[in-house]
Amino acid sequence: MNRTLTTRQVRQDALADLADVPATSRWVRHDGLALHALDYGGSGVPVLVLPGITSPAATMDFVARELTDLCRPVVLDVRGRGLSDSGTSWSLDDYASDALAVLSALDLGAEPVLLGHSMGARIAAVAAVRAGRDRPLRGTVLVDPPLSGPGRGPYPTTCEAFLGQLAEAVRGTDADEVAASWPRWPRREQELRARWLSSCDEAAIRATHAGFESEDFFTAWPSVPAPSTVLYGADSPVVPSAGAAEIAAANPGAELVRIPDAGHMVFWDNPAEALRLLRDALEALVG
Repeated sequence: MNRTLTTRQVRQDALADLADVPATSRWVRHDGLALHALDYGGSGVPVLVLPGITSPAATMDFVARELTDLCRPVVLDVRGRGLSDSGTSWSLDDYASDALAVLSALDLGAEPVLLGHSMGARIAAVAAVRAGRDRPLRGTVLVDPPLSGPGRGPYPTTCEAFLGQLAEAVRGTDADEVAASWPRWPRREQELRARWLSSCDEAAIRATHAGFESEDFFTAWPSVPAPSTVLYGADSPVVPSAGAAEIAAANPGAELVRIPDAGHMVFWDNPAEALRLLRDALEALVG
């Protein structure tokens, strides 16, 4: 596999987590990389789930497994995370190209849905615009997309903070240490992050964080076709109230849904309500 830095590692206890995940590992080769996804199966409408900057696919299992009665979730290990190869470039175009390649290679059927959180929401927006008429989508659900970019304020979490957490993971962290940064999260999600974070590539994190401030979400967002729903945390510094208003104005056909008592990590901060509102948004798309 392509590994940019030797510090990237997949722990044995992380791999053991996959035994408890009710999904099948699927592999796609694209752009010289092996890309890994967790396919939860079923005959429902496929929903390709695109996680955030330091969220390997396994860490979103608790979201995917709550949707299996409604759709067919397929969670991607974005390049440079989890079991996917790293590559040497991590732009929004790279990530969107990967997502579209996975949709095609896995033969997920006509009109799938794209669901992205944070970095994944930005990827979903670009992929939805690029999909166009040749590869139609049923719709998109974007969750708390970073609105930082050229001429805008910086991304609220510094790159140094991400790299500090990564260094802890490479050294060998545990759920208690994760809880110091994310005290509200359910214990299982703290444990999964502790085991999986070291699988993230430092170079990919650096490049993605730089992209949060050099690539503009609003370049793609006005062209994202309907139907599209944006879920955002009521207390999120990533999508503040002014940002939500700008999202609504730039793409009037989209629906905005505010998740109460949640910051940027909406599913981890307020799982019950965030998952309920996500299901509402998906039900409108998958029928």
